[in-house]
Amino acid sequence: MQLRIHTPEVRRSRRLLTVVGAVLATSLALAGCTATTTSKSATKAPLTIGVSLSLTGDFSDSGKAAQRGYALWVSETNKAGGVLGRKVELKVVDDASSPDQVVTNYTNLITQSKVNIVMGPFSSLLTVPASRVASRYHYSFIEPAGGGPAVFAQKLTNLFFVQPAPTTSGGDVFADYILSLPKSKRPKTAAYAKLDDPFAAPIAANIQKRFEAAGIKTVYDQTYPAETADMTPIVAGIAAANPDVVVGGTQEGDAFAQMKAMIQQKFNPKWLFEANGANSPGDFPAAVGTSNTNGVFSSADWYADSQVAGSKAFIAAYLAKYGGTVQQIDPTSAEAYSAGMLLQEVAKKTGKVDNATIIKTLHSGTWPTLVGNLSWDQYGAPKGAYLLIQWIDNTLTTVYPASKAQAKPIAPKPNWAG
Repeated sequence: MQLRIHTPEVRRSRRLLTVVGAVLATSLALAGCTATTTSKSATKAPLTIGVSLSLTGDFSDSGKAAQRGYALWVSETNKAGGVLGRKVELKVVDDASSPDQVVTNYTNLITQSKVNIVMGPFSSLLTVPASRVASRYHYSFIEPAGGGPAVFAQKLTNLFFVQPAPTTSGGDVFADYILSLPKSKRPKTAAYAKLDDPFAAPIAANIQKRFEAAGIKTVYDQTYPAETADMTPIVAGIAAANPDVVVGGTQEGDAFAQMKAMIQQKFNPKWLFEANGANSPGDFPAAVGTSNTNGVFSSADWYADSQVAGSKAFIAAYLAKYGGTVQQIDPTSAEAYSAGMLLQEVAKKTGKVDNATIIKTLHSGTWPTLVGNLSWDQYGAPKGAYLLIQWIDNTLTTVYPASKAQAKPIAPKPNWAG
């Protein structure tokens, strides 16, 4: 039998070993905890999104509207816990409305700032070179404001335009409405006044092609230069031809000038469609007089009285963040906000938010946004259509297609109030 002698030294040694063992165990446990925490922190690193916007230069008004939309989406998303638990950080740089600068900006965002995701600028002019940079580095390119033909002619598979259809298809819904009428109730004659602009004129030209194919006779067709300020001679020519329907292939300023000339000349067509201008709830009534808005058609993807799901929450959040009135909200803000919504939807569906996943996932299915449910062809052109809107009782109202209409279209157009 072995004799164990428990001297004070032995007892102290054992207590010391016990303490050391406990310390080591605690240290190991803490080390394991730290490793786990570090690992979790790495997976929850912020999601950085880079955007080049026209904060100065020709496109600055719209660029700032896009910035408000992007920033609002980031703010609301972070309040709700971020994207897959990751806080979203937005990095915006000014391209001064320059195609050369936009290339530099996106190159730097990707290669130097190393943002996780990039989203698009304002205008097709800047979207074309910007999307090429994103494609070169295999980044997805969700973009809210570049829908001209040159954008899709690039045949880039990483690009997704966040509006219902290509920009030049903005008048198709008006043609759909007119041609849905019984033949006996359709207009017999039409006039076309087109701004010499690569986005406005094709809207009217597309309508003209369809109307002529359906037997609606063209009695006036004029394309005018961008610097045209006085629309009186053009409207006089239209009035002399006395068409049933007038189609304006316009931007905002010339649309207002057209209608002011019509009011002055007391020419009131049965149907009047303006590609742009009349779809601006903030500017249009002030430009032509509230009492002169009724009956005018245009097309839109989003406006203040939109009934699309999520629109009321967007408006409330926008006004809380930026102030102003609902009529002052630029549709570009809703389009930029919708770009962020798509990113969040992809993350929810896949549990991932990398560029390859975004590109692959958005090429299938239909995706809800403030500008409608979107889907795209292989090169990012949306497959849908804009809404036909009409001013009824001084309010922009969806009137076509019937499935989304808030009211039936008014025709003939009420007389100008003068």
